[in-house]
Amino acid sequence: MRLATVLARSAIELSAPLVRVEVHISEGLPKMSIVGLAETTVKESKERVRAAIQNSGLAFPSDKRVTISLAPAELRKEGGGFDLAIALGLIAAYGKTELSIPDCIEFFGELALDGSLRAVRGALPATLAANADGHEVVLPFASANEGALVTDATVWRADSLAQVVAHLQNKTALLPAKIDRTRSSAGPSRGPDLADVRGQPAARRALEIAAAGGHSLLMTGPPGTGKTMLAERLPGLLPELTERQALENAAMHSLRGQSPPVATWRQAPFRAPHHTASSAALIGGGRTPMPGDVSLAHHGVLFLDELPEFQRPALEALREPLQSGHVTISRAAGYTTFPARFQLVAARNPC
Repeated sequence: MRLATVLARSAIELSAPLVRVEVHISEGLPKMSIVGLAETTVKESKERVRAAIQNSGLAFPSDKRVTISLAPAELRKEGGGFDLAIALGLIAAYGKTELSIPDCIEFFGELALDGSLRAVRGALPATLAANADGHEVVLPFASANEGALVTDATVWRADSLAQVVAHLQNKTALLPAKIDRTRSSAGPSRGPDLADVRGQPAARRALEIAAAGGHSLLMTGPPGTGKTMLAERLPGLLPELTERQALENAAMHSLRGQSPPVATWRQAPFRAPHHTASSAALIGGGRTPMPGDVSLAHHGVLFLDELPEFQRPALEALREPLQSGHVTISRAAGYTTFPARFQLVAARNPC
């Protein structure tokens, strides 16, 4: 009877709670079971992990009874990010490969069948939470730069399961993930510039006042008069985001599986959803709550073109985030809160 524990994160929500992956191997009929409120994607990791371990040239306990527990049991687990931690737990518990897994390192990554690591959704929230607990993080190469946005965090980047095993055996050290923060330093805006606009003195003045005071703005005019052009240039008037603000906004994109470009992550975001967008698309929602456009526009601009064409329920749903600066999405299993402090700009044609 052998037992191993590996640390991971549940990165389907902003808080990214800690998950302990416990692997127990015993005699009995060959079988692998995953317990701990695991969704289908997590349960399917059994086959991914089996193939990845074998194709990496490592021993797999195919003739043993294996139980994998994802604790705490009451926390819903979703996504492929637990693959790496499960694989390492299996290798350590089986004991055929010498492996020492420190309690201060967390592992987050999805495994391909050949043992390589794929990018995962939620790498930035996971790194933020791990760094707050004083832990290091191992991430896939494709997600490592996202985690490296967190100042003072120790993030190791890996291409494959074999590389991580070699690192834990002190044979070949993983490389730390680093980004060039000077690329995102203050400087000329890379987006549309208000200097490009000729004429429109009243509209330009209105944009400047809205930017200075954080006011909402409604533009009314015939098609082709430049309403959208002006709205797109409002973020260029806003100050560069602080590191904390930029991380909050980048975390929203990470939960959606969208990693912001390093060169522009400090710039105020601009979101312009189509007028057919539903309430869930604007506010957030889904079976697994995901941030909507109001959260992706956090500390930036939300532009609603053709305002009268939006569904009334969608517009009514904007009341809470406009007043409170956050959105709470309730489900039977619990609730999720996303930040949503944005500047609303709308445009419409004359009646």
